[in-house]
Amino acid sequence: MDIKGVPAVVTGGASGLGEATARFLASQGAKVALFDVQMDKAQAVAKEIGGIAVYCDVTSAESAEQAMQTAKEAHGDCGIAVNCAGIGNPGRIIGREGPMTLDFFSKVIQVNLIGSFNILRLAADQMKNRKANDNGERGVIISTASVAAFEGQIGQAAYAASKGGIVAMTLPAARELAKFGVRVLAIAPGLFMTPMMESFSQEIQDSLASTLPFPSRLGKPAEFARLVRDIVENPILNGEVIRIDSALRMAPK
Repeated sequence: MDIKGVPAVVTGGASGLGEATARFLASQGAKVALFDVQMDKAQAVAKEIGGIAVYCDVTSAESAEQAMQTAKEAHGDCGIAVNCAGIGNPGRIIGREGPMTLDFFSKVIQVNLIGSFNILRLAADQMKNRKANDNGERGVIISTASVAAFEGQIGQAAYAASKGGIVAMTLPAARELAKFGVRVLAIAPGLFMTPMMESFSQEIQDSLASTLPFPSRLGKPAEFARLVRDIVENPILNGEVIRIDSALRMAPK
């Protein structure tokens, strides 16, 4: 799909992988709507890239429906949707204070997995109304999984479950939405320089980077965004989860 002129929605667009993706899509000519709960940051990014910032709590059906309608009114039916909103709260199943609370586990699932599905269902509903291109394509939906979906570490039970759900959801969604000309994929990043990573000391960052076979450095958000572009522009990619991780395979802890 040609990115130029296509309405695009990026959740978590105010920072990290989402911000980099929003900036890159805008640089390629997409009409970008940044969905986030951090409105000050989202508005600042939107102003810089010529997009719009829309408040969206991805865990809420009502909030997401309103956000998608706002984006549609501004730019037209969504043609590209990228799910980057997420949380990575660590927590052990049995911690020092007893078993993990069910609320903790549920929150991670709500934001990462249900939030991704929430946007997927609404974006697909808009995409089916778009005029198909020469390949019969109407839209592309990309969610953010994680290498933790495959090699979750100790303390990542909730996070790995949420990302594993995204992995499992990708193929059946791609198969179902194929009749509308909508492709569905996911990206599973390894260790990237995100706001959470930036909060760690340089010593910790260097230690984490040393575990990466090659290149032995943290991924750049712009490199994630470039993969988004490659997925959007390559019509044969569908139903796949693509790792971008410097050949990392995570140890138990």
